[in-house]
Amino acid sequence: MDLDSLRQQIDAVDREILERLNARVRLATAVGQLKQQQNAPIYVPSREEEVYARLAAANPGPLAPDALRAIYREIISASLALQRQLSIAFLGPEATFTHQAALKNFGSGVRTHPCATIPDVFTAVERGEADYGVVPIENSTEGAVFHSLDMLVETELKIVAQVFLPIEHCLISREPSEKITTVFSREQAIGQCRDWLRRNLPAAQMAEVHSTAAAVCLARDTPGGAAIASRLAAELYGVPVLTAGIQDRADNVTRFLVLGRTPSSPLGQGRDKTSLVFSLHDRPGALLSALEPFASRNVNLAKIESRPSRQKAWHYYFFIDCIGHWQDQAIQEAVAVLQKSCPFIKWLGSYPNTGQD
Repeated sequence: MDLDSLRQQIDAVDREILERLNARVRLATAVGQLKQQQNAPIYVPSREEEVYARLAAANPGPLAPDALRAIYREIISASLALQRQLSIAFLGPEATFTHQAALKNFGSGVRTHPCATIPDVFTAVERGEADYGVVPIENSTEGAVFHSLDMLVETELKIVAQVFLPIEHCLISREPSEKITTVFSREQAIGQCRDWLRRNLPAAQMAEVHSTAAAVCLARDTPGGAAIASRLAAELYGVPVLTAGIQDRADNVTRFLVLGRTPSSPLGQGRDKTSLVFSLHDRPGALLSALEPFASRNVNLAKIESRPSRQKAWHYYFFIDCIGHWQDQAIQEAVAVLQKSCPFIKWLGSYPNTGQD
């Protein structure tokens, strides 16, 4: 077959795809109208994960699973935008890793709402200025993002989804490496590149700022300044990348949380994750006693993190992630036991336990 013949076949397939895409969007719009009549949320993470899982199972190839998910992410995003364009708050400005995580989860059919700080993201969603918020919660190299943990204790918002984003850090500057005197970035980003910075810029001062994108702007305007940020931020703000991939670990991944006002419905069959926070009385074996109800009911704990409560010295909150949904009987029973011995316990949300790269 010659090139023209192959292209004609591609054009014919494209027409078929376009016809079927529009048919799908019309059906999705009808679903959206029913949701609005029932006052149900437009964005349903559990339903989207069911769609992705079914497509992955039916995919014979050669289209890669990640590519298929990205394609359908945009199809679903465009469908949602026809129903109602969602507003997504994130730690800004544009081109931060949190911005990229928001787009990875919601697609490009949403309206993004950059916020200056993590508390501002929570506030925007609580006040209805945004439908959902996206914040970083932990990094595979540096661990927890404490500002997000602290806000989870105080907010009435629920975690409705999680996003895993591979993180590649770049050294970004208008200056040559030998003239760099100050490196701007978020505390977590600096920590993820600590070894590289010690080897390559031992004399440079580290300056913490509220976002990696803001760091690029400072590097652009500061003599001797450089930033640790993404390639996307460098391109957006017009500052050259001096060195890419300066993170200390190649498998550097950050987990982000999606926050909303309405809890997420269950996927079931062990495909959900539930987040809780509780405090303990100061006595021997208190933590062991708190974890036993989960172990005895075969509930798998995926994470445990302690954090000062900021109420009094040496008083801590314990954050746990467990496999299952809040509605599961085993989790309900474990929490009921926990409530008898813990002075404070709070459900932070249940959401699909999927999306890890």
